[in-house]
Amino acid sequence: MEGDINVVTAKPEDVKLMRKLSKIKHTFVVMSGKGGVGKSTVTVNLAVGLAMRGFEVGILDADIHGPNIPKMLKVEDVELTADDNGIYPAFIPPHLKVMSMAFLSPDRDQPIIWRGPMKMGAIRKFIEDVYWGELDYLVVDLPPGTGDEPLTIAQLIPNADGSIIVTTPQDVALLDSRKTVVFSEGLHLPVVGIVENMSGLVCPHCDKEIDLFKTGGGEKAAKELEVPFLGRVPIDPDVVNTGDEGVPIVAANPDSPAAKAFDAIIEKVIEFSNRKDVPRPQKRTPKK
Repeated sequence: MEGDINVVTAKPEDVKLMRKLSKIKHTFVVMSGKGGVGKSTVTVNLAVGLAMRGFEVGILDADIHGPNIPKMLKVEDVELTADDNGIYPAFIPPHLKVMSMAFLSPDRDQPIIWRGPMKMGAIRKFIEDVYWGELDYLVVDLPPGTGDEPLTIAQLIPNADGSIIVTTPQDVALLDSRKTVVFSEGLHLPVVGIVENMSGLVCPHCDKEIDLFKTGGGEKAAKELEVPFLGRVPIDPDVVNTGDEGVPIVAANPDSPAAKAFDAIIEKVIEFSNRKDVPRPQKRTPKK
């Protein structure tokens, strides 16, 4: 994305936004067709894994109604500060920054009851009014579905590198993930690939794999839709426990099967970001 932002030709109201985006080399959005598939878990492990490799990384938690990222990184009690540079995001040394609606709500139990325009305005401010500095990667965690928030991100960051689609192996989740792939392509946003989360459970007693939620569905969907398959992340109680404790599995237990699966996915994302002239997909012809 770096070098594609033209501040000179931007509309006056977009100059500030364009200047912020010009300092971000790569932007990836993490999407899911439905909730409960582990999208935020993928986001934090992807971002932390990139930061562990020495990249400067930001997480934009664009889930206005369910902002879970600060909890999963143990920064939910951070009080943000601001000056002439803008709002400073929460900083996790040495390379990770986080911005979320969770930092701005005085009561964690109070729901955000907003219509589309207010959510769109908040997401815009999370980009143009936040002092991100120079970033190698901005990872955007979107709420499930194909509504206001992903449309807003596509509008605000038209040169985003691509989308990462998270699904579980069940047929009902795959139905929605397939729609998300088509949605992304309809926005001319390249699909980096599909992640099959919660894919198989390794028995702690016999070490055999149990297909608790089936396996292989995400890979099959990727093949049928002709998009890359990024990998399978197995069910592991430590993924849940480390997430609740604020230290994602890639940092808490890097030798675990789940962490190794995330590492392989991260390497594919880095490889994708190093590609030149990735074509913008065209809208698919609807099936009859």
